[in-house]
Amino acid sequence: MAIIIDKSEEGSAARTAALLREGKVGIIPCDTIYGLSGCVGEAVSDRLYEIKRRPQSKSFITLMAKEDLLTSGLIVPDDILRLWPAPLTAILSDGKGTTHAVRVPDDSYMQQILKAAGPIYSTSVNFSGEKSLLSFEDILPVFDSLVDFIVKDPSVSGGMPSTLIDATSEPYRIIRQGAYII
Repeated sequence: MAIIIDKSEEGSAARTAALLREGKVGIIPCDTIYGLSGCVGEAVSDRLYEIKRRPQSKSFITLMAKEDLLTSGLIVPDDILRLWPAPLTAILSDGKGTTHAVRVPDDSYMQQILKAAGPIYSTSVNFSGEKSLLSFEDILPVFDSLVDFIVKDPSVSGGMPSTLIDATSEPYRIIRQGAYII
């Protein structure tokens, strides 16, 4: 059974970050929709794939604080960097032939978590190939026994995922039109 954290409680962002640093996997509201999330690392990645029932050939978005992005070694075009934070995910190159989908969320709560926990993987809350669950009431009965914690935010229901672009070459290519209007 998942720990339920009320987002409005004092210290909830610090508590969430501490659970993430312990290697826990949870569901966290963001500036777009709720995300199934955990700190970047192989064990967490494996668990997220298992929970989501997702093929490992499909990678996760990495949410980062802008400061971490600047020291990540990823090639970030200046025009994309100026847009962040925003509900915009960009596929970036590491300069060695590997690409990474990255987003700097425009949400102060998530920014607090990222500054305390470091980069986290995030993916929509659903089983692979199914519709995303967009409210706490829909998420709880399905994922309560699968994750370590859920951050409850009654103001989050509905919404759109982030816009996803490929920024590895110009012109950029829109892969998914979402909350950020391009």
